[in-house]
Amino acid sequence: MKRLLHIVFYILLAISAQAQPTFDLLIKNGLVVDGTGQPRMKIDLGVRDGKIAVIGGLSGATAVQTIDATGKIVCPGFIDVHTHIEGSIQPNPGAANFLFDGVTSVVTGNCGNSAKDLGAFFQELEKLGIALNVGALAGHNTIRSEVMGSVNRAPTEKELTQMQALMTKAMKDGALGLSTGLIYIPGTFAKTDEIVALAKIAAANQGIYASHIRHEDHRVFDAVAEAITIGREAKIPVEISHLKVAGKASWGKSDSLLSKLYDYRSAGIDVMVDQYPYTASSTTLSTQLPDWALGGGTDSLKIRLANVKTKASIVAEMKKMLAESGADNYSFAVIANCPWDTTLNGKSIPTVTQKSKGSAYSLDDEIETILKLCSRGPRVQMVFHKMGEEDVKKIMNFPFCMIASDAGVASFGRSMLHPRAYGTNARVLAEYVREQKIMALEEAIRKMTTLPATRFNLSDRGQLRPGKAADILIFDPNKITAPATYDQPHAYSTGMEYVFVNGVAVIEKGKLTEKKPGKILKRF
Repeated sequence: MKRLLHIVFYILLAISAQAQPTFDLLIKNGLVVDGTGQPRMKIDLGVRDGKIAVIGGLSGATAVQTIDATGKIVCPGFIDVHTHIEGSIQPNPGAANFLFDGVTSVVTGNCGNSAKDLGAFFQELEKLGIALNVGALAGHNTIRSEVMGSVNRAPTEKELTQMQALMTKAMKDGALGLSTGLIYIPGTFAKTDEIVALAKIAAANQGIYASHIRHEDHRVFDAVAEAITIGREAKIPVEISHLKVAGKASWGKSDSLLSKLYDYRSAGIDVMVDQYPYTASSTTLSTQLPDWALGGGTDSLKIRLANVKTKASIVAEMKKMLAESGADNYSFAVIANCPWDTTLNGKSIPTVTQKSKGSAYSLDDEIETILKLCSRGPRVQMVFHKMGEEDVKKIMNFPFCMIASDAGVASFGRSMLHPRAYGTNARVLAEYVREQKIMALEEAIRKMTTLPATRFNLSDRGQLRPGKAADILIFDPNKITAPATYDQPHAYSTGMEYVFVNGVAVIEKGKLTEKKPGKILKRF
């Protein structure tokens, strides 16, 4: 009798095991684009425990959730390697603007600005719960400010040692590398050798050097050359952030610039770039002033402006900078967010000037408007319409260019921010792939997945392959749209039917699930 009970027990156990689903998630009949650039193929995909388990014919398999993806693209989640989410993800951990745009992983800490303590930042996000995966760079501006403030000079030996110690700690905390913002205070005051000293620490820890280079206008060639020098001397891969040729005087120079990048690569320099697919940039209004005028912060700027001779020098240099860019006024400059007067949001500098000066205003009046705004204190965020469409397309087609938004987590409806915060990837897929056909869908997806994953050493992301993390998108390429515009920027991209992060649906049937399966992506 006892033996019979054992037999019955094992029979029931076997039946129970057979009844268990094979996978947590089964995606059937989809057109799989694996992220490598290879042509799509109709095949099934099974997910188990947050990882891709099997890719192949799975007609007999069972799953907790099965999705029929007939006619739909199934691809890796997009990786946005140039974001600024410090301070914006905490109130918005769902990061909806990124999810609707297909982004499942971001790299923050760009342009030299990062959390002061990356270890604490990562712990904060883990405790909070986040909808997407987050990695971070260590920002040079943040490190320099911590040690030196905003002074315009080289660091002493002691100060450089302190900066190196902060960089070492950041890498130990899991930073993916070093970023610089060489048009911003205080980064603009740093000489090349200072950056090399910090980049060497990133290199020793298998990190990357990502740079908002010193110039993006007619001086872009010199600025790129500096980034290459840093890469060569520090023996570190170079990522040039949001590559562009800005200002009408520079339009058409992308061919020569890309040719130079090919030359650098042929010479053994590991250089790549990223780009957002728009003809306008977004940064602070203070970038329209000469660097030296900004040293020491707002109080120092006010002192300089109170001195008639010094102010005249600032104005003269602003006019020179404007002329060299190919512009004769500031009509390209539109206020995205004025912290103390939101009625200015969406208005150009000439429009703001006209309101106070009347229709007969001059260039000097426009400059006066800028100086008053910059001396007020809080940063005024701008949208600058300064790039040419043909240059944007040529840079986009560079094989070593990845797609990146240069955005933070958006608070829906707040400020007149750049539409790239909502529509970067969708715009590429809808406008440049589907409508203009400047590249194949598979190539665009490679630029959004495998290329950034490989570049930033995110070894378990960016490709549909067994063992990789199950960050997966399902969408109809004919329905992807990016409705966000400069006039109406707060509009989510549409067309993403399913978005999975680590095997968990964060968008299901086009709607947010409010789940928070995101992880911290560290260097080690």
